[in-house]
Amino acid sequence: MATQASVVRHLDHCIDCQKRIESFSGSDNGSLRIVTALQAESRAITSSKSTTPPFSTERPIDHTEQSLADFAVNFLKPARRDDSIGCLGDFDVISVIGIGGMGIVLKGFDTELNRPVAIKVMSPHLAALGVARQRFLREAQATAAVVHPNVMPVLSVSDSQTSLPFLVMPYVVSHSLQQRIDSTGALDTIDVLRIASQVAAALAAAHKQGLVHRDVKPANILLERGVDRAMLTDFGLARAADDVSYTRSGFIAGTPQFMSPEQARGDAIDHRSDLFSLGVVIYSMCAGHPPFQSETSYGVLRKIIESKPKPLRDQNANVPHWLETLTERLLCKDASSRPQSAAKVQDLLEGCLAHVQQPTNAKLPESLSMAKPKFASWLLFVSSTFLMLFLFCSGTMLLFWDAQAPPTGPSNTNASMPPDSQEIFIEQPMDQAIDQLQSKLDALKQEIEQDNLSILLGTPSSKQHDTATERDSPLLFVPIRIQKEASR
Repeated sequence: MATQASVVRHLDHCIDCQKRIESFSGSDNGSLRIVTALQAESRAITSSKSTTPPFSTERPIDHTEQSLADFAVNFLKPARRDDSIGCLGDFDVISVIGIGGMGIVLKGFDTELNRPVAIKVMSPHLAALGVARQRFLREAQATAAVVHPNVMPVLSVSDSQTSLPFLVMPYVVSHSLQQRIDSTGALDTIDVLRIASQVAAALAAAHKQGLVHRDVKPANILLERGVDRAMLTDFGLARAADDVSYTRSGFIAGTPQFMSPEQARGDAIDHRSDLFSLGVVIYSMCAGHPPFQSETSYGVLRKIIESKPKPLRDQNANVPHWLETLTERLLCKDASSRPQSAAKVQDLLEGCLAHVQQPTNAKLPESLSMAKPKFASWLLFVSSTFLMLFLFCSGTMLLFWDAQAPPTGPSNTNASMPPDSQEIFIEQPMDQAIDQLQSKLDALKQEIEQDNLSILLGTPSSKQHDTATERDSPLLFVPIRIQKEASR
């Protein structure tokens, strides 16, 4: 533990070491290079009696020197067709789609059903580990049970002892959400809501089956026919990657920029970790970039754990305040402060989408409609403060003016008054008169505040009818003379 603590302290300040780690983890084959180094050290220490699975290669694979097709051919059986590069089980492999630290994606052809398929093969260095292999197959089988239009279905699973474990999925012509963000930048609000609500629905279906995705990110969200349909992929691989992290101290699986704080710390996680990652995806769609950025992966993890992201509306002023509020709730550091289920988030997003599409017919969800813009609260506070100061100063000046005014005779008063008016003389102590005036001022202030609130909320004032009636009535001037109490 002391050694690990010293290493962490060193990484906090050593930029060179951070960049070296970044050079390993930032590339597609970074984990393979790290594992290769560990295996080289293990071979130097352990005896030569250790066995290797039949599908392992005899030398480390360097993807920088060897093409993807050559790498795939290493574990494929000879091709049965002229247009294929080999065979995997009963499938003809046509080409290599892509490769990552956890697996290889191949384009294959199902000869029995006469259709193209996508084959995701577990990487050799992970398939060599019994725990990772078992978890990969178990999670793949569980993923196959998740039948949902927004989850990439798993058609079959293979665990042959003579080949690598692999999943078979439909081959869908699409592009990833990450490609969409890279090409267009920030998305419109309606597109953000449409995609996010579908991803939340996919997570809700997976969580219902006890699955935690652990790697929700734009690269794992496929968009078919524009944004009309979004499909979440890579459940099984992400789960297997996390199990491997328990077998190697300090190895964190996942994509740093989209990890939850508990995932970045290496703590136990549950379905709420996926909701944090969904919040990062929403932020990325609105701003055009993730909320946590740094020159190194280590710096990103530190920001996820310790820093608060910049307000979303500061990055894109077109984002509605209620969408910013929902995103902030998803990005809470404490999992208990986030929405507690993907189904709840799905309902909120679908309600917001309906409101954007039909503002007059669909209201915002109540929990978001109560979140007023920050400037409105500030404006109400400032206006109320100035109103109170104005009333106080006006009342004080009127009292001072009345006390200093010279007394006037009855004839002068009556001459300046309408014929129907009458002068009223009140003989009472000054303190009592002031108290009565203050009570009237307080009542007037309360009425004005209620009218101010009615204006902000867009509701009619309860005093409008009375005010109109008073304006139509003749004015009656009633002067009040306050006589000081005679000294006793």
